[in-house]
Amino acid sequence: MTDEFFPDISKDQILKLADGFIKTSPNRDSALEAMVALLQASMPHYDWAGIYILGDDGVLSLGPYRGDPTSTPRVQIDRGICGAAVRQKKTIIVPDVHSDPRYLECTFETKSEIVVPIISGGKVRGEIDVDSNTVNAFGEEDKNLLEEISKKLAPLFDSGD
Repeated sequence: MTDEFFPDISKDQILKLADGFIKTSPNRDSALEAMVALLQASMPHYDWAGIYILGDDGVLSLGPYRGDPTSTPRVQIDRGICGAAVRQKKTIIVPDVHSDPRYLECTFETKSEIVVPIISGGKVRGEIDVDSNTVNAFGEEDKNLLEEISKKLAPLFDSGD
């Protein structure tokens, strides 16, 4: 992934690009890969962006991501912030991961995190996980953007890909 960012891109432009990626990608994995690349390239404070997929075994498995390798490619839903987002079926923003006992350290540099479940048919199918190396990096704008992208991704989890 390039180190170039597109910080002047608007939320509407990101969502329009997301629609295009979803419509033109040959399969779910390609669309998810394009989405994490778009998120990290367009949002400079997104130091790590990935999508976890919830398996039939109740374990979140890391799908495509951008950023440093993580030490948690699989997460039980009874652990961590990612697991909490699945259990609660809602977005969780953690301003300072080191003050949250649920945090499972992925990289030493991570300071804040936002996790947005991808819900389809009333069930959590996966989640968007974004980390920042800055404390208190995520706000309402990030929440709204990622929740809209989550809704766009949800139908991809019904297609059986």
